[in-house]
Amino acid sequence: MSQNLSNTVSSLWRSGTFINSFIAGWTVGGQQLFSSYIFRCPCQVGRNFYYGSVFLVVPALVLLVAGYALRGQMWTFASNYCCSCGPLQQRISPLEHRLACLRFFSITGRALVAPLTWLAVTLLKGTYYQCAKSEFTSVDHYSVFDNVTASKREELLAGLPCDRPSASSDMILVRDEVALLHRYQSQMLGWILIILTTTAILVFCCLARCYSLSTLQHHYWTHHLENERELFKQAAEEHSWLLIRQCIKKLFGFVPGSEDIQQIRIPSCQDWKEISAPSLLCMEDATHGLYSSLGDRVVEDNEEEKLGGIELKP
Repeated sequence: MSQNLSNTVSSLWRSGTFINSFIAGWTVGGQQLFSSYIFRCPCQVGRNFYYGSVFLVVPALVLLVAGYALRGQMWTFASNYCCSCGPLQQRISPLEHRLACLRFFSITGRALVAPLTWLAVTLLKGTYYQCAKSEFTSVDHYSVFDNVTASKREELLAGLPCDRPSASSDMILVRDEVALLHRYQSQMLGWILIILTTTAILVFCCLARCYSLSTLQHHYWTHHLENERELFKQAAEEHSWLLIRQCIKKLFGFVPGSEDIQQIRIPSCQDWKEISAPSLLCMEDATHGLYSSLGDRVVEDNEEEKLGGIELKP
């Protein structure tokens, strides 16, 4: 039973369902905190619309940018298909083009989880929409506004989202009815957004399966990418470890942990200055890229003859 549960959790984690649900839950919690402790409608003419719109749209845009920036697959995609370091004339096959589009839309879909959740929850609650829409409410059918000047009407409409104790009984009735109307409109927009999002996800999943790869081929390709990343990570870590050990040995004459140390060298002041200077990656047409200050600054040519060494005798 535990093995089946572990396999199920692992499958959900790889598919992104668990992560998307976690992000959506955190977004709902953040929206509730914003509504309860941060959002306060100013109830002033000319400010309600901008204030409510900013709280409705700007957090969604921030979450969208963060969804792209915090997703490692986006940077991998940008490096593979948008980097100018690669061959300019390299031909991309139609299959690779479709897979690239599939990966980009998959990244975009996961990045949209948080902003769409924010918009849906915000619209269903209706607080921000009520603040932004208050100044544009049609109240011509209310008799309380018959003998009110235009400036006074704008002031009264701007104050509708706020509970003011000095308001008359007629204004309280108008305020409650307008609040219900705005909540109805906001919730309808929220449900429309949810329906459109669900439909778009369904259509995208169908098109992705029809025009990219077969089910078994897509399953194989997904696991192939995972295995490739894992093996490359292990190889890169081992290669980097060996390369750094070699560079440190050139600089100091020994490697930490070595049992047989017969000679060490003292780096000169010039060595310290050179390895402390910044090193740019792939900025010149060279056979090997420069990946560290140690790798391209430390040279072994006649170091022992120039500076001499300290021989360690047992």
